[in-house]
Amino acid sequence: MKTFLFESQRTVEKSLEEVFSFFSNAHNLAAITPQELDLKILTPAPIEMAPGTLIDYQLKLHGIPLRWQTEITEWNPPHSFVDVQRHGPYRLWRHTHIFSETEDGVVVDDSVEYAVWGNQLINKFFVRPDLEKIFGYRSEQLNKIFSET
Repeated sequence: MKTFLFESQRTVEKSLEEVFSFFSNAHNLAAITPQELDLKILTPAPIEMAPGTLIDYQLKLHGIPLRWQTEITEWNPPHSFVDVQRHGPYRLWRHTHIFSETEDGVVVDDSVEYAVWGNQLINKFFVRPDLEKIFGYRSEQLNKIFSET
């Protein structure tokens, strides 16, 4: 299985505790996801985050409704966590979130190791551009959310 790596980084001018608190609430994911994906978190709040926590979602990818389930496999507050797809649109999805405090704020690193159904052309023309758009939107929304608080 051919895997790909997507990485994104942004700095948020807030404390490590504030930034991690935001990301540790799975229901905040909808606020930083493009509206056309129509993301809904199906797991009722509050979701207690810990290794083994399962989170169910519903979304639309290119207009096609999908269900997605991730599992928190690593939980190291307030520095990092990892979620892995258990059911969903990817052959593999392992998303590592790392939070590092600097004098400029908190650096939020996202690293996604993923594999797609189909070949490299599917990744090049569909999946990779989607990820770039989703994480670009996420950066914009984080800037808005954290500049308002």
